[in-house]
Amino acid sequence: MADITATNAAEAIAASALRAQQGRMRIIAENLANANSTSKVKGGNPYVRQEPVFEPTPVDGGMGVRLVRAQPDQTAFRSKYDPGNPVADAQGYVKLPNVDPLIEALDMRDAQRAYEANLNVIDTARNMDASTLDILKK
Repeated sequence: MADITATNAAEAIAASALRAQQGRMRIIAENLANANSTSKVKGGNPYVRQEPVFEPTPVDGGMGVRLVRAQPDQTAFRSKYDPGNPVADAQGYVKLPNVDPLIEALDMRDAQRAYEANLNVIDTARNMDASTLDILKK
């Protein structure tokens, strides 16, 4: 019976990580969607890249993880010389978001791999439960 309890805890911990990675992927997708947006007003700031913040959380006898919030990235904005743009400053530069699509793509791949790894944990735990039940039946 201890094995089944341990696998249930493993499933609960992995499920918390799935939810956290799903939230992380949502934040990354939002960053990518706004990578080239500009301010709507002259002299205003464009979209600010968001970063996920996680914290440990107790889950069924173990420690899981949860997404607490998205916090603004403090990296400086990019700028592009575009004097014809209506939101360009006096020197002709337009502020662009501090989002690097390459970094976001790498972060998305990392989040996907973490998500897949946690799915494998749940699958393995369920297979262990099934094997334990088969042994107990004999």
